[in-house]
Amino acid sequence: MLTLRGYCYLDSLQPHLASFIGTTAKGFLPVPGQASLWIETSPGMIVNSLTDVALKATDCMPAIQIVERAFGALELHHDDKGQVLAAGQAILDHCGLLEGDRIKPTIVSDQIIRSVEPYMTQLINRIRYGQMIVPGESLFILECEPACYITLAANEAEKAANVNLVEMRSIGAFGRLYMAGSEAEIDAAREAAIAALESIDGKSLPSRK
Repeated sequence: MLTLRGYCYLDSLQPHLASFIGTTAKGFLPVPGQASLWIETSPGMIVNSLTDVALKATDCMPAIQIVERAFGALELHHDDKGQVLAAGQAILDHCGLLEGDRIKPTIVSDQIIRSVEPYMTQLINRIRYGQMIVPGESLFILECEPACYITLAANEAEKAANVNLVEMRSIGAFGRLYMAGSEAEIDAAREAAIAALESIDGKSLPSRK
């Protein structure tokens, strides 16, 4: 049985997020300002047919297609927002679903570490694919489920504040975001990221037994 774990539309990719995707993705890389759609499914294999449906119906380009046994993930982008929305609708129609059938995101954890110590920045910089964090900056860490919605949190945080995207993990059981900047900017980024996640409607996550 197909579960639409995530359906996440980004109206305009921000520069840091678009650049981050370029460091990690293996498909057709997006540029800032393009619209982007992120789909997450369970089981993962269905993503193959969803990619086919979207590409045949529109001129969108995929940056990411990940197929795992438990989860699948797909990113599509285009300069024309209408093309991206049409790709999403084609996918929904193929699955016999509505946008509201997606699972709404749950914030698993969030924290701000202020004036990060030098040794901690060195540890973080060893695992990041985005920009480096330097001593004295504040660090915002956010986790959500399903994972794909962390991209919305990152994009809206970047719109609202002058912050650096240090690391983002948008595939798997949980999404995780690391952002760094001045104390005031990080506070603004956190507020925007959480508001973005809370604005998404959908079904509740199934309870774990």
